[in-house]
Amino acid sequence: MPAVTPVKWKEFEKFILFVGCEFKRQSGGHRIYTRAGLNRPLVVPAHGTIPIFVIRNNLRLLGITPEQYFEILKKI
Repeated sequence: MPAVTPVKWKEFEKFILFVGCEFKRQSGGHRIYTRAGLNRPLVVPAHGTIPIFVIRNNLRLLGITPEQYFEILKKI
């Protein structure tokens, strides 16, 4: 399995939208996404690259493994 690496925020946004989340609002430099069944919203910085810890935290909230993440990235 390849290691999770930082990605540009636009690429991570495509992933989030692909898995069924929808953009709700923007607060400063952070975009907020929600999906039915999530305990809390996903927060994504809207600038530069997304750090690994943010990607891993959002994957945990979504219930997606890193392997599933890489498979989805190949599709989009």
